[in-house]
Amino acid sequence: MDTVKILDRNFKMYLREAEIQQRIREVANQISNDLQGKDPLFVGILNGSFMFAADLMRAVSIPAEISFIKVASYEGTSSTGKVTDLIGLNENLEGRTVVIVEDIIDSGLSMTRIIEEIKKNNPAEVHICSLLVKPGNLQVELDIPYCCFRIPNDFIVGYGLDYDRYGRGLRDIYVVTE
Repeated sequence: MDTVKILDRNFKMYLREAEIQQRIREVANQISNDLQGKDPLFVGILNGSFMFAADLMRAVSIPAEISFIKVASYEGTSSTGKVTDLIGLNENLEGRTVVIVEDIIDSGLSMTRIIEEIKKNNPAEVHICSLLVKPGNLQVELDIPYCCFRIPNDFIVGYGLDYDRYGRGLRDIYVVTE
């Protein structure tokens, strides 16, 4: 499909599944090389990262664990920039290498809050891995060593990303047309 309609919005093709999967394999190889011997804990941010985290974990070639936490900061098509909650961080992070797995980093405010919360648990190191980053919209400085795609400040949907809870199951990523 080159276009889709979700609720009241039209979207056109932006990134095809094959391109997404290829880039995930490349980033997974980079992580595997960089973190060899560290037994990292990947922490996926729900709901959006579930597809990316699953594909990333299948592509990582080193021993690793995965867990998920939930935060909320989006309403409709824009980030509120305010994390309303952080739920599910039950693992012992002390001395661990943690890789935060996010679907998209927009303003960076949510990620900053997540990092602050994770660092309270004394990990050895914290890395960020994001499927998508909007560099033009970042309001804070973040070190994002593992990024699949840098994109403009457009609203997108698919491959785990939603528009008002719809469209997550699309295999490709689409950009809003209006």
